[in-house]
Amino acid sequence: MNTGSPAFPFSALHGQSDLQTALLLAAIDPLIGGVLIQGPRGTAKSTSARALADLLPQGQFVNLPLGASEEQLIGSLDIEAALQNGRVDFRPGLLARAHDGVLYVDEVNLLADHLVDLLLDVAASGINHIERDGISHRHEARFVLVGTMNPEEGELRPQLLDRFGLMIALPAQLDATTRQQIVRTRLQFDADPRAFLLQAEPQQQSLRQQILAARQRLAQLHFCDALHQQVSELCCAAQVEGVRADLVLLRAARAHAALQQRDMICAQNIEAVAEWALAHRRQAPAELTNARSQSAPDASASDNTDGQSRNRPNANTSATPAAQPENPWGALPAEPTPILPLNSVRPLPLKKP
Repeated sequence: MNTGSPAFPFSALHGQSDLQTALLLAAIDPLIGGVLIQGPRGTAKSTSARALADLLPQGQFVNLPLGASEEQLIGSLDIEAALQNGRVDFRPGLLARAHDGVLYVDEVNLLADHLVDLLLDVAASGINHIERDGISHRHEARFVLVGTMNPEEGELRPQLLDRFGLMIALPAQLDATTRQQIVRTRLQFDADPRAFLLQAEPQQQSLRQQILAARQRLAQLHFCDALHQQVSELCCAAQVEGVRADLVLLRAARAHAALQQRDMICAQNIEAVAEWALAHRRQAPAELTNARSQSAPDASASDNTDGQSRNRPNANTSATPAAQPENPWGALPAEPTPILPLNSVRPLPLKKP
């Protein structure tokens, strides 16, 4: 939960415009499925998530620890009370507490896979369903899911990566001007947080109003056939699996148009969010796949009618190095290994004790 300490204002963040926009889109439409922030340490990942919570009506910021159990996450049911009194006694978990707020998972790549899967299910549906021994309970759980990870500390499985709506990859290095601006602003905040927040309050209030207005505008924005075609072509070009990318891309584009107070969704809204929806779902280029297949030895090519070139390296002396397929893995050419009959191998003499 929120510790009560003042959060750094969202409007005062510098050097992370893509991250700020992606977080605002997830706040406008939480069913986008959350935002995965990928980047090294010290790039304001957690600061940005806390700052976003301060813009939401309830202001809830719930931190999911890596050691949390499934019961702590989804809540629990008192089976004894249900059997004796016929009522469902539900003890809320972290998902219930995060409703209308931000659920933050630091180093989500180190969280147990089944918890990540469960967490992403609820984030995409907005409903938490608990069932124990035939007794069930469900409640709304609409929150902005923000997960962070450092690629140097491990990766998420592709199946889980696909479940995150948007992904923002933060740069490891910033230019000197941006670094100075970030450091100066942070020092000002640490010196007098109250005065800093008072100064930033007009911009903060403006962002709160933008989020509320954009949420109300979502229902008025519709997807035309041209947008569906544009999204389908982008997803096909990225060779993504399934249609989750299409849905996320359309939802994010609609939220982007609502944030800009547009009366319709246009191609520019699709283009603005496409990379965030496709970066973690994009498949390997076809050229790389072809190069890998070409690097494997072709048995049919090594067969000659006289049978003399089988299993012999460099049998085709007419081929020049330029004509050989490039091997992207840097493998060495095969070396011939003589096969000797068993009776020709003399055993080593045994040493006398």
